[in-house]
Amino acid sequence: MKSNATTVEEYLKQLPADRRDAISAVRDVILANLPQGFVECMGYGMIGYVVPHSLYPAGYKCDPKLPLPFVNLASQKNHMALYLMSVYGDPETEQWFRKAWLAAGQKLDMGKCCVRFKRLEDVPLKVVGQIIARVPVKEYIVRIEKVFDAPKKSGSASKLKKSRQAD
Repeated sequence: MKSNATTVEEYLKQLPADRRDAISAVRDVILANLPQGFVECMGYGMIGYVVPHSLYPAGYKCDPKLPLPFVNLASQKNHMALYLMSVYGDPETEQWFRKAWLAAGQKLDMGKCCVRFKRLEDVPLKVVGQIIARVPVKEYIVRIEKVFDAPKKSGSASKLKKSRQAD
């Protein structure tokens, strides 16, 4: 559920008590492990942790007016979610994260970077702290630039290139 809250405190205040407690606990772990340079803010109707324009003026490639997202934390309609952009496009980090989560004895409900959970007990907080601390801001910028600059393996650009080669 997208929130219109303009501050993290306002966002948390709007949540039901059980979700507020869970989101707050995950937030505390994020803040305790967040590498220097990233900042907390509200974005996309959820709590965000970003590379500010002061460190990365180019901003988010999809919308350069926005800072580069690193992590988002949200209460959605049917679950809570942790969006870990540091695992997106980085198979080694993703593999480490998946193994660590499962090794902690928890079931992992994850898409490309979205980890869904229903209760705080479903989240190995130590693993969350480790994945947050794992990527310093400068390294994250380099990784993201590689992802943005990588040619797509499928889609119209790839098809166009193939059709030109056939001509």
